[in-house]
Amino acid sequence: MTVTGRAVEIANAVEHFVRDAVIPYEKDPRCTVHGPSDGLVAELRALAREARVLTPHILADGSHLSQRETALVLIRSGLSPLGPLACNTMAPDEGNMYLLGHVANAEQKQRFLAPLVSGSARSAFFMTEPAEDGGAGSDPSMMQTICLHDGNHWVINGRKAFITGAGGAKVGIVMAKADVGACMFLVDLPDPAIRIERVLDTIDSSMPGGHAIVAIDNLRVPADQMLGAAGEGFKYAQVRLSPARLSHCMRWLGACIRAQEIASSYACRRMAFGKPLIDHEGVGFMLAENRIDIKQCELMIDWAAGVLDSGSLGTSESSMAKVAVSEALMRIADKCVQVMGGTGVTKDTIVEQVFREVRAFRIYDGPTEVHKWSLAKRIKREMKEALSL
Repeated sequence: MTVTGRAVEIANAVEHFVRDAVIPYEKDPRCTVHGPSDGLVAELRALAREARVLTPHILADGSHLSQRETALVLIRSGLSPLGPLACNTMAPDEGNMYLLGHVANAEQKQRFLAPLVSGSARSAFFMTEPAEDGGAGSDPSMMQTICLHDGNHWVINGRKAFITGAGGAKVGIVMAKADVGACMFLVDLPDPAIRIERVLDTIDSSMPGGHAIVAIDNLRVPADQMLGAAGEGFKYAQVRLSPARLSHCMRWLGACIRAQEIASSYACRRMAFGKPLIDHEGVGFMLAENRIDIKQCELMIDWAAGVLDSGSLGTSESSMAKVAVSEALMRIADKCVQVMGGTGVTKDTIVEQVFREVRAFRIYDGPTEVHKWSLAKRIKREMKEALSL
């Protein structure tokens, strides 16, 4: 699918907005260890709305940019850790909007999707469960949260973990297991039956509300708030998962492009042993390697996005992209810290934060090792089929 001039124009507008309006907020005290405050998010979104770059990947008629076009926009929004929050392209909302746009009925879209698209509400996706409960993590089939049909309601009980943005979210998507299989439910938040036990202290700090452990005690959900059909929850999760993995790659590539800019500027200005750092091969080569990795990330994202645009779920392709891009971004962020020396480990620039965020990304949306294991299983299956011919 060809990238349109319209998408390029949107991406350019987003970049100008992030560089001019958002970056000055990066040292705002409302950026806490558990993410930016909702007050800061609201302020930034007001600016984005005024600049006409709020939820830029979803057009006025409700249609969605292609995945290749979305990449242009989300990479630019990621030039600041605050950019996706301001432009409403952040996780988990961007993935949840995509899911609702593909699965929700008209009434559900009006009630739950419209506030997300408008930027007036945040959402949370309740799937992962605590390891100590033996619950679902990288293996969703281990889900322990259960839902029982009770008249015209479903009753849900269980615990969830690493639920991004649960505190302050207004829309929840809850996954639970029924006799017929996994189900998804749309819920209004806050709800007294959904209790945050604690917000985890994690290495990353870019997402409002942080990552919480949540208890769900006798949550009653009207039957008409089931998303799609009973037993189809894992199928819908796949609809969401591949684009969401890719969106993470896009946003954090933008952050690493910015980190590379900062490290390159530092290396060209900082003198050591009679010449700029950039002229020392040990430093200059790291920045050159980063440029190569950045280009490879761009190409990998574009390839996987093209697969999704063809109508394929792109499960394997998104896994490959997630592994390749997250590992490359880790190399880029690490080298940027190294180039900047002591300054690189301080909060004087966002390089230190980008390093932390990208390190977490190697785990979020599936650790590298799980994706490789899944790909190896597919290789084995394909080889068996080929040898049986």
